[in-house]
Amino acid sequence: MNAHASVGQYRTLYGPDDAPTPHITVRGLSKTFQGVVIYDNFNLDIPRGRFTSVFGPNGCGKSTLINLIAGLIPVDRGEVLFGGKTLAQTRIGYVFQNYREALFPWMTAFANVEYALTLRKVPAKQAKERVNALVERLGVKIDLTRYPYEMSGGQQQLVSIMRALVVEPEVLFLDEPFSALDYEMTLFMRDQLQRVFEETGTTMVLVSHDLEEAVYLADYVLLLSRRPAKIADFPLVPMARPRHPSTLSDPDFVELKGRCLETFQREVRKS
Repeated sequence: MNAHASVGQYRTLYGPDDAPTPHITVRGLSKTFQGVVIYDNFNLDIPRGRFTSVFGPNGCGKSTLINLIAGLIPVDRGEVLFGGKTLAQTRIGYVFQNYREALFPWMTAFANVEYALTLRKVPAKQAKERVNALVERLGVKIDLTRYPYEMSGGQQQLVSIMRALVVEPEVLFLDEPFSALDYEMTLFMRDQLQRVFEETGTTMVLVSHDLEEAVYLADYVLLLSRRPAKIADFPLVPMARPRHPSTLSDPDFVELKGRCLETFQREVRKS
């Protein structure tokens, strides 16, 4: 596949019934760091209301891509639109890899979540109501009166995800959010994130270094080539939700994971 995945290509690959509506449109994206070209005239459509995972060789620009789209890093050239709107006109949420540095240690978990609304000048009473509504909607069982240092890593990351969600973002970006967690907590958080996605229907874009995780969580897997990054593949994940541990042994899952692994290894072998 070339560097532009358009709606027309989605229909060619998956048929008209499966063709998603683009939410994020990237055109002509270019970025160079210290003389190294990361992206050069890169084009991409990310589907609305779907979960997209980003996977590829080390150093190919996975995190850089979502940071460019989210406006955390300035682009050299190109345009990014969200349903035809600019970034400034779009509510986005971002969950960072290092949850320990993302939360304010002097604030309770509840106050950390509420702070995202305080920044947007939401009145205090309304902010508390929105946090409580989110807690109820997601069925959160952790004690939000505790401080981050009193909580496990997974609980802290769940608070980070809630803080990103409380503003009701149109798009939620997640940059390797589970990489610092142990395996047990990673499995728990995958299920929590899947539940959040099903409950909210938010467009989500996850950068992952774990292929199994990338396929398990996603509706689409964006596989990047070595830099300057291009789209190596962008397959649909055909499994129904909610997904369970048994999904990992489903023949469709195994086949798709194998396809993604083959693409990944091909890109890794390129000089």
